[in-house]
Amino acid sequence: MPEGTRAVLDGNEINRALTRIAHEVLERTKGGHGVTLLGIPSRGVPLAARLAERIEHVEKLAVPHGSLDITMYRDDLRTAPPRALGRTEIPDGGLDDRVVVLVDDVLFSGRTVRAALDALNDLGRPRAVQLAVLVDRGHRQLPIRADYVGKNLPTSLRESVTVRLTETDGHDAVLLGPSRPSSSATLTGGPLPGALGRRPDTDGTEGKDS
Repeated sequence: MPEGTRAVLDGNEINRALTRIAHEVLERTKGGHGVTLLGIPSRGVPLAARLAERIEHVEKLAVPHGSLDITMYRDDLRTAPPRALGRTEIPDGGLDDRVVVLVDDVLFSGRTVRAALDALNDLGRPRAVQLAVLVDRGHRQLPIRADYVGKNLPTSLRESVTVRLTETDGHDAVLLGPSRPSSSATLTGGPLPGALGRRPDTDGTEGKDS
């Protein structure tokens, strides 16, 4: 672990946060009927799958889940280096008249969520769109608020929030530490993949603006 970095959530705490979010989704949507979970790559995708598993365990209801790539909807395409496209996987039945819950790891400026909303407009007409995030670190630049939050984590712009998940990184943890400026960070608007300390105008996992 880099010097000055500390764990703010361990694996057990992440699991408890996701379980709580799953219960909140069920309560707010009156049992989860009509809900579709869409994870924003990369770490939002396994988080959406975990939420679907928990909802099914509690309610015995199979909740459709998939992924929504927002690469081509980002507002920094002209200034950032080329990025590999992620995968968009919409469950059978589509999104029309569904309650779509977007799932991401960290909410920061809100720009990733805005891009996700733009992407949804090209895919269907949901009845409602909600947002679930594992961590809300503040510093919003857009009027966007999460409906479900695992942990509110006040941070400074000089700090980075790094989410690690077993599916992508081999273990579960949320780490808080100093931002790590580098030549790569200058080009992409942030530290290395998985680190969420960003310049004030950008944030998110792997260069996303969450």
